[in-house]
Amino acid sequence: MAFPDFVKIVEVGPRDGLQNEPETISTSDKVDLIDLLSKSGLTLIEAGSFVSPKWVPQMADSSDVFSNIERVEGVAFTALTPNLKGFEGAVASNVDEISVFAAASESFSQKNINCTIEESIERFRPVCEAAAGRNLPVRGYVSCVLGCPYEGTVSPHSVRYVSSALLELGCYEISLGDTIGTGTPGNARVMIDTVADEIPIDKLAVHFHDTYGQALANIYAVLEQGVAVVDSSIAGLGGCPYANGASGNVATEDVLYMLNGLGISSGVDMDKLLQASGFITNVIGRPSSSKVAHALSSGRPST
Repeated sequence: MAFPDFVKIVEVGPRDGLQNEPETISTSDKVDLIDLLSKSGLTLIEAGSFVSPKWVPQMADSSDVFSNIERVEGVAFTALTPNLKGFEGAVASNVDEISVFAAASESFSQKNINCTIEESIERFRPVCEAAAGRNLPVRGYVSCVLGCPYEGTVSPHSVRYVSSALLELGCYEISLGDTIGTGTPGNARVMIDTVADEIPIDKLAVHFHDTYGQALANIYAVLEQGVAVVDSSIAGLGGCPYANGASGNVATEDVLYMLNGLGISSGVDMDKLLQASGFITNVIGRPSSSKVAHALSSGRPST
């Protein structure tokens, strides 16, 4: 298949990228990061998470973050809301959309959120119903689509089942996450083919971690299948705490460089991304995980 003409990049750095940072990131730094990202041409930014601060203390200030970010026309700001309490917090903070998450692995579901896959889906039902009542879009995440730290290989049929269940709950799009970054282009293609048997390809997104250095190759493979929405994280921030050696999400800068090289439009400006990347790496005190950020900061030409 031909590549899509346009790919939407969903920026997950402010939430998925920062949530496991060991040192507390100040609210003002989170706001400044999001404001820089919102001026880069990105149209969907995951800005926070309304979960228990006991479990994710880094996201405890999400309501303050949403209260202080600059709202930019054409940019939607989303938050993770695992239950009705989180949903109510998100609504009070004037989020533009919400997201819910389930796993394609029973073991991961039990260890991550202490319930079965079926129970997790039922937990989201009242959240999705409440969102529908407010005309608030809901995006669904499926984790462990290409591997689980406890079970190893995950069946693509399980991924399809969970994805279909989230779609039936009302999610407008399903983001398929290689949570531990073990996938390769071959099994990524098989997984997409299997899920696309029941779900239109234009309702699928991918969320690939780069633990084994395969994320860009996997993205390239599924772009050929027609996937046109890619989650990524500025400076490659993030990583699954359950995955040995997890190096983080695929870097937004690297995804953009590849898309530019393929002649695929995204509407995102590299120079502005690099400003955001430089800012947050300075805040956290370590270098970017983005190859492109390193290369361009050394004065090499961009695509």
